Amino acid sequence: MIKSTDTFLKDRITRYDKWVKTGKISYSSKIIPIRESIDARQWVLPTDHVLKILQGADPMGLTDCVCRSHYRRCDHPLNVCLLLNSVAAKEIEKDRAWQVSFDEAKKILQNANERGLVHLAFHMPGPEIYALCSCCDCCCHDLQILKQYQRPDLVVRSDFVAMDEPESCIHCGECVQRCVFDARWMSEDKMTYDPKKCYGCGLCSTICPTEAIEMRPVEKP
Repeated sequence: MIKSTDTFLKDRITRYDKWVKTGKISYSSKIIPIRESIDARQWVLPTDHVLKILQGADPMGLTDCVCRSHYRRCDHPLNVCLLLNSVAAKEIEKDRAWQVSFDEAKKILQNANERGLVHLAFHMPGPEIYALCSCCDCCCHDLQILKQYQRPDLVVRSDFVAMDEPESCIHCGECVQRCVFDARWMSEDKMTYDPKKCYGCGLCSTICPTEAIEMRPVEKP
C-alpha cells in the first residue's frame, strides 16, 4: 500500500502497477550507460547505448523534464527530455516540444553527464521506448520510486556494471558524490563499493581522475 501523500508519485506507481499486472509492460524504465563510460569495442548491443537509440528515432523532440518541472528541488536543466518517434511527432505538432537534430541531442546528453544526471529510457504499454530523459534522484519519479519505495522491479539495470581497479583508486571520493544508487561510500577515508547496488549508469567512470573504474558488460547467467 502506498502511504505517501505525494500524489505525483502515488499516481505514477498506481499506473505502473496496473500496466504490469495486465502485462502491458514488464518495467517502467531502464538505465542507459552514458556514451563516454563505455569503450567503443563494447558497443555490442545497440539498444544498450543511448546514441544508438537516438539514431533510430524519427523524429526526435525535446521538452522539459516533467518531474523536475514539478518538484524544482535542484538547479539542473529542465530541457533534457528527448521524445522519440510517434510521441515526438505528436508533441511537436501540438507545440509541446521542438524538433532537435542528432548532434543537438548529443550536446544535451554531454551537458547532462557533466551535471551528474542519469540517463533513463522510459517505456509505455508496448515494446517501444518513447522518451529518454536525464534524471536526478531528487526529482525523477522513477528514481524516487526505486529508492523510497524499494521498487527495483520497475527500474531495470543497464547491461553494464562498474568494475574497480583497487590499486589505482586514490580514494578521492569523486565517484561517491556521483553515484545516485548508493553503491559507493566513504569509510575511514577509503572508498567502498558494492557492485550489487550498481545500476550501470557510468557516471562514476567518467569522473574518476585515475581511470580506476571501467564499465564492463554484465555476465549473463
